[in-house]
Amino acid sequence: MKFLGLDKKDTIGIGIGFLTLTAIASSCTGDGSKKEKVPKRPNVLLILADDMGFSDLGSYGSEIETPNLDSLAENGLRFTRFYNTSKCFPSRASLLTGLYAQQAGMLKTHGHFSNNSVTLAEVLKDAGYRTLMAGKHHGDDNPVDFGFDRYYGLRDGCCNYFNPGVQREGEGRPAYKGDSSDRIWCIDDSVISPYTPEAEDFYTTDYFTKYALQYLEEYEEEDKPFFLYLAYTAPHDPLMAWPEDIAKYEDTYKVGYEAIRQKRYQRQKEMGLIDERFPLSERAFTPWDSLNEEQQKKEARKMAVYAAMIDRMDQNIGKILEKIREMGEEENTLIMFASDNGASAEVVSLEDDYGRIGTLTKWTSQGGDWANVSNTPYRYYKNWSHQGGIGSPLIAYWPEGIKEDNRITHYMGHFIDFMPTLIEVSGASYPDQQDGHEILPFEGKSLVPVFQNEDPGPRGPLYNKWRAGKAVITPHWKIVEPRDDKNWELYDMKTDITETENLRDQHPEVVRRLDSLYENWIGNMPE
Repeated sequence: MKFLGLDKKDTIGIGIGFLTLTAIASSCTGDGSKKEKVPKRPNVLLILADDMGFSDLGSYGSEIETPNLDSLAENGLRFTRFYNTSKCFPSRASLLTGLYAQQAGMLKTHGHFSNNSVTLAEVLKDAGYRTLMAGKHHGDDNPVDFGFDRYYGLRDGCCNYFNPGVQREGEGRPAYKGDSSDRIWCIDDSVISPYTPEAEDFYTTDYFTKYALQYLEEYEEEDKPFFLYLAYTAPHDPLMAWPEDIAKYEDTYKVGYEAIRQKRYQRQKEMGLIDERFPLSERAFTPWDSLNEEQQKKEARKMAVYAAMIDRMDQNIGKILEKIREMGEEENTLIMFASDNGASAEVVSLEDDYGRIGTLTKWTSQGGDWANVSNTPYRYYKNWSHQGGIGSPLIAYWPEGIKEDNRITHYMGHFIDFMPTLIEVSGASYPDQQDGHEILPFEGKSLVPVFQNEDPGPRGPLYNKWRAGKAVITPHWKIVEPRDDKNWELYDMKTDITETENLRDQHPEVVRRLDSLYENWIGNMPE
């Protein structure tokens, strides 16, 4: 496979010391002597989707067209056991700080980062990186106040894709939850509410990309590596997409939930993404034949729009990749793509929206039936600590730093790992103190050994607590508490990663041991 027209086998591997890569500048000086080797740190492109299921990319089994991300996967590395926090803003907090969201002060819908945390942008900026962000933050802080040089995007959690603000002349009234003024945007240090774009071609995914491209162009000539965090809102509801993208999937989902889920599962097995450790979990959707014709049309339309949103996101990612290629930086750019949680079963119902699903005036949610398909082969959804809630696809691509093409790893990673990983590849330093405050040590573990196809060493337990759901995960075992129950479930992660056989009664000693670990962990978390 080729990435942006270049065979990875044709690239020149450059030795990796402490993963601050050394570009060999061997041209002669005027007196005929050789230049010394000049440290060349990698650029970093971190891309995040919003409420996208485990199986929603082509390279993870989907029928949705995602050629740009699929190319990264086929020429890079895919993770099958990479964990988030099951909810948007806690995941984003962990991603940026290397801490659990409880430690970072971000377990409320609107929150500020703790004084005891630092962000990736702050750490990389101190190391000489140009720090850029476009997209969704989901917190009360403006990203330029925690390390980003430039920021354009939604400070809030979700918005209307075509118009986050007030009704524009000649258009219908945009569908939105609550008052449109609740949707807060930032352009650098300006905070805008409501944000009503003037451009008729405005669509959040397109404009996040537009600003990201402008930033890359603006700083292209400076002698600094870049860190670009591109945090899309797609495919979080409301389901809205351009008509030409929807048309590609108009007939795709008329076959129903079961047919799509089975095809995805079969593709996952055929491509070697999953094996016998991933039995298909029990379906949780309504039988398609039990729906009447009108209901089937509505459901097929919903998923067609959802697919179109992911398709459009991939198209935009392709523009970013092309720009990086034009800059001559594709070989020395670490690209990582993930989703902040699993597909969502949440349903928003508004009394005053109207029009067709997918348009400016209609707020529609994916719903639990299709979310179950999106999370194939896992159980449950966003907000749950089961695999369907906290299992994220992760693609990593980096010709100069990842060994072997088209590799799949079952290594147990987490959003807290981004901080130590980027510290290692950049040569940055993690501070003990900042602004007079003691900084908590990061909780994660570098993924660099996994990139290098080396033994990453033992991995300690991972923890999750969001609302009523909670979990403790080790390479061997996982205890998880459902949101509607007060009893731990136990699953063997060596044989049953999809959580189909509860072994709580067979191994009570394991439950007690992991429960003790959980109580110790949560007892040491800030309230």
